[in-house]
Amino acid sequence: MPEAPGKAGKAGAAGPVEPVEPAGYAPAPGLAAGLEADRALLGRTSTAERVADILRDRIAEGFFPPGTRLSEDSVGGALGVSRNTLREAFRLLTHERLLVHELNRGVFVRVVTVDDLNDIYRVRRLVECAAVRGLGEPPYEVRAVEAAVLAGERAARDRAWEELSTANIRFHQAIVSLAGSPRADELMRAVLAELRLVFHVMADPRRFYAPYLVRNRQILEVLQGGDAVEAERLLASYLDDSQGQLADAYARKMSRR
Repeated sequence: MPEAPGKAGKAGAAGPVEPVEPAGYAPAPGLAAGLEADRALLGRTSTAERVADILRDRIAEGFFPPGTRLSEDSVGGALGVSRNTLREAFRLLTHERLLVHELNRGVFVRVVTVDDLNDIYRVRRLVECAAVRGLGEPPYEVRAVEAAVLAGERAARDRAWEELSTANIRFHQAIVSLAGSPRADELMRAVLAELRLVFHVMADPRRFYAPYLVRNRQILEVLQGGDAVEAERLLASYLDDSQGQLADAYARKMSRR
């Protein structure tokens, strides 16, 4: 049977090409050590999809910053998976715009563009606002939303800014989960992982996240009060402000180049 498109073919037969570190990219320190704890998540039925799930979650948590080179040997060794399985997982995440393959250099966590940023927020409005708009009659099941808000407030008290960023991502995942749609959850999971790559442009994470933590609490309390219309209005304003801040940060970054 002929080999399916997209699978390892002639390039794989010639043997792996040693990747060359491109200028401006830096490897993540302790990458292998950080992933070894995830090996247990694979169980005995390890698949490329499950490896992709782990790497996607790690990207969403900020473990892999934009521009990080993902070494096949380091990542595959840490997770205890074959080279072919890992390459398939990389391919899946490349289609999700989280990774990029550079010829003769290797696989890298993608550096997003301003166009990416604008499209991410377009999708967020379509999905997040619709999830709130379609809630129906109260009361609403908002325990996951509340848990994310509490986690963010705890992280802020501990001055754990990366944890605060992760809690904020979880808040928006919980908002989408209110729709009760596994497909919307899956879509948003990939979108928010890509969004985490955008957040790295903010030089001061505390100043960026802290005001939105207050707004997360406000949206939660409005939902607890059963007012989905007001919650959607607050969320739409929230997304407008967040996009504007990130777009300004990108503009400043580009002007310094």
